[in-house]
Amino acid sequence: MKVVLAGYNVDSAVLDELKKNSPPREDVTPETLAAAYARISRDPRPADELRAAARTEVERARRSNQSIIFKMGHHSVAEHAVFNFDVIGVSRLAIEEIERFRLCSFTEKSQRYITLGADFVIPEEVRRAGKEDLFVGTVKAQNALYHRLYERLKPFVFEKYADAAANPKNHSVLDGWAKEDARYIVSLATEGQLGLTLNARNLELLVRRFAAKGLEELRAFNAKILALAKGAAPSIILFTDPSEFDAKTYADVAAADGFAPPAHRGKRRGGEAKEVVLAGFAADGDASVIAALLHTVTRLSYKECLDRAKKAGPADRKDIVRRAFKRMEFYDFPPREFEHADLVYDLVVSASCFAQLKRHRMATLTWQRYDPGLGVTVPPSVLEIGAEKEFRAIIDRTNEAHAVLEKEIGPAADYVLTNAHRRRALLKVNVRELYHISRLRQDATAQWEIRRAAAEMSRLAKKVLPLTCLMLGGKDAYPEIYARVFGRPPKMAPPKIIQ
Repeated sequence: MKVVLAGYNVDSAVLDELKKNSPPREDVTPETLAAAYARISRDPRPADELRAAARTEVERARRSNQSIIFKMGHHSVAEHAVFNFDVIGVSRLAIEEIERFRLCSFTEKSQRYITLGADFVIPEEVRRAGKEDLFVGTVKAQNALYHRLYERLKPFVFEKYADAAANPKNHSVLDGWAKEDARYIVSLATEGQLGLTLNARNLELLVRRFAAKGLEELRAFNAKILALAKGAAPSIILFTDPSEFDAKTYADVAAADGFAPPAHRGKRRGGEAKEVVLAGFAADGDASVIAALLHTVTRLSYKECLDRAKKAGPADRKDIVRRAFKRMEFYDFPPREFEHADLVYDLVVSASCFAQLKRHRMATLTWQRYDPGLGVTVPPSVLEIGAEKEFRAIIDRTNEAHAVLEKEIGPAADYVLTNAHRRRALLKVNVRELYHISRLRQDATAQWEIRRAAAEMSRLAKKVLPLTCLMLGGKDAYPEIYARVFGRPPKMAPPKIIQ
């Protein structure tokens, strides 16, 4: 066996320095890796020799990439070229769209841990409509309240959790709790930044989709990222024009007359919509998972396994599920067979909560625009310090501005909405992914709103899938959950945290 480190991410500043201090060369590009690996299927030479050949014949490697990707349709070749981008000064609303792509990697500036300044994006749509004064005035009022809330919430949190505050090591966590509740009043126009890593195939998909997007900020971002990628690797970014499928499909669906909503639905009041509804689930999903486990460890067909699972008595069904869980520690997730049972949740969440939810990219998540008619989520701490009236006054001002802006600029009006505003989201998860959400988001370290939503998701799941959802819960609760099921604690306990 021979294993060779073929390459790794290098900071572009290092690459620029190396190129500056060495003779001119064309092989400083990820295209040679893509071309070399594309030849593996038909060229008997070892992979390291194929890479060496590609580096000496860069133009030929580029022609090979174009032929293989464009003419033969082998798009996976482009996945061997990986890019890293600093994305700076982009709005929170645009970040939600950038992070739609489930096979990319993102690390985002957190509004929970960083004190926000006064930086926000003024959309071109707002400038062109002559509504800049309305927009800027509203956002500045939101930001001013953010700072007032933070100044009041910080001492409140330290006093409420005085035992934890006695240890200076906990101060940054407690300070973060004050920030995460204060940020509910800031707008979706607030500037953020993220590190973005993606391969060329996913970059091409992003570019094509964003070329069809309505927001001008996304189209501007699209032009910048495409120019940078094409400059580094022109042969593997090919299909970049918007397609009618991406541009018009949802508009076509919205125009279906037979499903149009009533013309006059009346004004909705905040708080009426349930935050978590189990809208669909697998019929006898426990049996589906048990059958999948049997299918893996036997030579039976799935139908035979499912018949056995359905005919088994309660004790036998519980025994096989317990065996699947027995050696699981707090950092483990159930076997892949638990992906054979699905649950669908209809959620109403704030932008703050959605920011956490959207990170679960292996789930299926679709969503609507933010809807002021759904009301807002007011953090309990804001109520406890007596700031609800002030908070809702800014929300009312925001809603009035949004109504004016929407008539002029349509969906771009959503920039002025706050992290407290809500939207509907539809989340489909298999049981295994639900364990991931539960472990992470029900844990005591999680943001309080998504912790509440995850707990309700788990509660509803246990009602319809009592066996396969037996061990749902946050990391902090895992020893207790395990002991309840097996009569003894697990071998390992999660690290201690302040609560």
